[in-house]
Amino acid sequence: MRLYHRTYSNFQWSMIIMVLSAVIWGCTSPQVTQGLITTTIIADKKDLQIKIPSGSTVQEALKTGQIALGEMDRVEPPLYAILSDGDLVKVIRIKEEYYIEQEIIPFEHQELRNEALPEGERRVSQPGVNGLQEVTYHRVIEDNIEVSTNIVKTSVLQPAIPEIVMVGSRSSFASIEFPGKIAYISSGNAWIIENSSVNRKLVVSSGDLDGRIFSLSPDGSMLLFSRYSSEANSINTLWVASLQKDPGKIIDLGVNNIVHYAEFSPDSNKVAYSTAEWRETAPGWQANNDLYEISVTGNGFVGSPKIILEPNSGGVYGWWGMEFSWSVDAINFLYSRPDSIGIVNIGEGSMTSIYNIVPYQTGGNWAWVPGASWSPDGNVIYSVDHISTETVGVQESQNFNMLAIPLMEGAPVHLTNDVGMFAYPVPSPIQIIKDFDNSTSGLNQDQTAFLVAYLQAIFPNQSEISSYKLCSMDRDGSNQKVLFPEEGAVGLNPQDVVWSPEPMISGDEYAIAFVYNGNIWMVYSKTGEAIQITGDGLTTQIDWR
Repeated sequence: MRLYHRTYSNFQWSMIIMVLSAVIWGCTSPQVTQGLITTTIIADKKDLQIKIPSGSTVQEALKTGQIALGEMDRVEPPLYAILSDGDLVKVIRIKEEYYIEQEIIPFEHQELRNEALPEGERRVSQPGVNGLQEVTYHRVIEDNIEVSTNIVKTSVLQPAIPEIVMVGSRSSFASIEFPGKIAYISSGNAWIIENSSVNRKLVVSSGDLDGRIFSLSPDGSMLLFSRYSSEANSINTLWVASLQKDPGKIIDLGVNNIVHYAEFSPDSNKVAYSTAEWRETAPGWQANNDLYEISVTGNGFVGSPKIILEPNSGGVYGWWGMEFSWSVDAINFLYSRPDSIGIVNIGEGSMTSIYNIVPYQTGGNWAWVPGASWSPDGNVIYSVDHISTETVGVQESQNFNMLAIPLMEGAPVHLTNDVGMFAYPVPSPIQIIKDFDNSTSGLNQDQTAFLVAYLQAIFPNQSEISSYKLCSMDRDGSNQKVLFPEEGAVGLNPQDVVWSPEPMISGDEYAIAFVYNGNIWMVYSKTGEAIQITGDGLTTQIDWR
């Protein structure tokens, strides 16, 4: 076999090396040099052009341009955005500040109908005074331009006093003289009528009386009332108006969340009250079923609360709450709750049941509490009994009877049947009851004689929604008669009626006052003569002392 040996010239070797190099370079990854892009940063009223590597983010561009950001500053586009050649980056400088300004609170203009003035006459009863408040604002500024301002806090330094203008609305009703004072609520304000139906005076003009508590002291020198509360998680607040001077002094008792009970003591020197806790769910409270007393005088003195009865469950449906009433001798309290009537011993702080009630199942977010009251001599309790029947469940029964509970001797007795759940019996003051011929029988000479006013449901089997008639009877349940309204007329809404503190000046007989169609009416207990006192249709609560 013959071998050949081939030799190459220098030129040929050079060509071979170039071909091999080309092959080798073609088999490796291409090496690309990273380019630069130009971007403009607008910040602090200046334009800054910088060059950054392609693919850089806004945050990297700001770092290159040595632009620092504050905590609230904003950047467009956002920091994480990747920039392209020629993009703009805008830095928005943001700052916030708080500042306080004092502002005038304009007084409101209120017009109140006043039947003591002739029709159409206008009289300024209370001049208006502007108030003063301190307002804290929060302002946001972007690149020295204000973009938003919000109120974060308002503090009232001096409340505005509304201007009150009395607008005459004297009705055609004949004037009538009567003993004592009648207090009433009209449009959320408290009024007093004293001795004559034409002698009327506005005593509380705040317009925020809620009507839960409203009563005169036994001596007529002070008015106890509750007002809606503006504080969060608070139902209302308790106040007293002194009536001894004009204008009267308005006294804050420092007590809130009073739903069912507050009352002056028989000597008018103290106020007893029961509290509740605010709840978001219906009915809006959880009763504490407690009992306190607090001293108060017309010159503005308010003592420290003294507990009489510790908070307790309140029995069946105790969440709704108990009602109380001070005894004539101020030794005990009467209590009523959905399942019983009893006595609270002030000295011991204990409760003793004297009569058990079958609780009424309302099926709603309220509970029925039998209205109960003392006789004027303190020997008998008048109330309403819930009677079970065989035809329906015990707690659903619609039978309600008038009940008298003797405290000295004798057994409880039903005085009249089917009066309805809202009968609210109210005994009169002790009186001598004469016959029409002015002769006096043996019974009528008894100095403890008295009448009992009560409401009679027009539809006893639907007494929860029924209207009522005003009736009276002797203390033993005899001589029952309807006093108001006349047959066929619309009945009264459930309410506690009030007796005159003394016999009427004309007729020498006691009268009963009540609210009918938003107006105050009186009816004589013997003759049944009815008299309308107001005509504005805005009355919601009354008391008479």
